[in-house]
Amino acid sequence: MKITNTGKGYLLALLSVIAVANVYIFSKAALAEVSIPQFGVYWFSLGLLWILLYAWYKKTYKIFRQLTFKNYQVLFFLGIIEIVSTYYFFKSIHVISNPAIVSFLGNISPVFMIVLSFFILKERFSTMEFWGMILVLFGAFVISYKGNMGFQDMFINGTRYVLFYSLFSAVNYVVVKKNITKIHPILLTVSRCIFLLIFSIMALIFFQESLIISKPAFINIFMGSLLGPFLTVIAGYLALQYITSSHRAIISSTRGLFVLLGSYLYFGQFPKAIALIGGFITIIGVLTIAYGSIRIRKRIY
Repeated sequence: MKITNTGKGYLLALLSVIAVANVYIFSKAALAEVSIPQFGVYWFSLGLLWILLYAWYKKTYKIFRQLTFKNYQVLFFLGIIEIVSTYYFFKSIHVISNPAIVSFLGNISPVFMIVLSFFILKERFSTMEFWGMILVLFGAFVISYKGNMGFQDMFINGTRYVLFYSLFSAVNYVVVKKNITKIHPILLTVSRCIFLLIFSIMALIFFQESLIISKPAFINIFMGSLLGPFLTVIAGYLALQYITSSHRAIISSTRGLFVLLGSYLYFGQFPKAIALIGGFITIIGVLTIAYGSIRIRKRIY
């Protein structure tokens, strides 16, 4: 049976979600034993290897010669954004005890995406999307609020890192969406890995850390690098070629459930009831945003 382009988009989006859910698990396990610079060098060197092998298998060498000066400018800007976003992502994974919490809090990304798309891409958002954003923000507040009234001690440790990576991920998303037809997903992924690998090597040298890590840490990084820098990014970029960001967001909203299951099976961890409630509120908020976006597109087309 032939799969339609829309069907391919949904499958790729689901593959990306399952892969990134496992990234939370394997990176959390690895970061318990190694520093972020050590982790980055191994993670992104292996990720770059997988994507280059994939490019060789798909015989996509020509696309590397099709880049214009403007494309290089876009890739450079995305590279800097990815360094900041990815650093804070793994920092939040390292600091927050349960990766499922990081995933639930990360549902705030669509809020930033909508706001940036409104100002940069001139995209409109509906009343339903607005209420979806309110739900996401409320759910994130429920998850992260510790019950203290002092601003410095109001939220759980690591919340600000999730906010930073969500914001910069949204910037990355808007730029990628604007250039996805001009720059091939493989080029975007290769550029991302190169920038992050160079940054990791520089950090390793600056902090004078060793490249020697334990075997269990390497195994976790090896498995995670297949899923993260390679499969998650490639599948996510390819999905945008076949389906809208709204449809992708619907599937992406299930990420927290996969991380929740993986965290329980791998670490034996389960969030507190209040965090689960907040997490499900953020999922409902993301679904509301996606549904509102679909409705407004139907009215336009």
